[in-house]
Amino acid sequence: MSSSPNRLVATIFGAVYLLVGLLGFAVTGGVGFISNEGGLLLGIFEVNPLHNIAHLLIGGALLVAGLANARAAKGVNTTVGAVYLLLGIVGFFLMGPANILALNVPDHFLHLASAVVLLGVGLGTERSIPRTAAV
Repeated sequence: MSSSPNRLVATIFGAVYLLVGLLGFAVTGGVGFISNEGGLLLGIFEVNPLHNIAHLLIGGALLVAGLANARAAKGVNTTVGAVYLLLGIVGFFLMGPANILALNVPDHFLHLASAVVLLGVGLGTERSIPRTAAV
C-alpha cells in the first residue's frame, strides 16, 4: 500500500470519513433525518442524519478501495473527488428546503479541500495502472 499514493489517500480518507460519520450521530439527536439545520460536529460543521450516512457510505467506499488495489483506489478517489468538487460549489447555492444535508459554509470549504486532494492524487499519480495491478 505504501507504494501507491492512491491506496494510501483512499485508506486514510476512508477511515476519517467513517469516523466523522459515526461521530456525527452524537450531535444529531433530535435532528430530523433531512432537516435543513443540524447539529454541529466539532462545533463547526453542520450535519444531520442523512449527512452522517453519506459520510459513512463515502468513507466505506474509500476504505474498501484503498485496501483493495491501486486501480480501485484511483477510480474511487477520482469519483469521490469529482462529487465533492460539485458539492463544494453547488453547496454555496443550496438554501432552505433544498439543503437536505444541512450544509454550512465550513462544510463547503471542507468538501472543496477534500476534492482538491482526492482529484489531485486520483488524476495526478499512477497514470498507467495495469488492469491486473494489485499494488
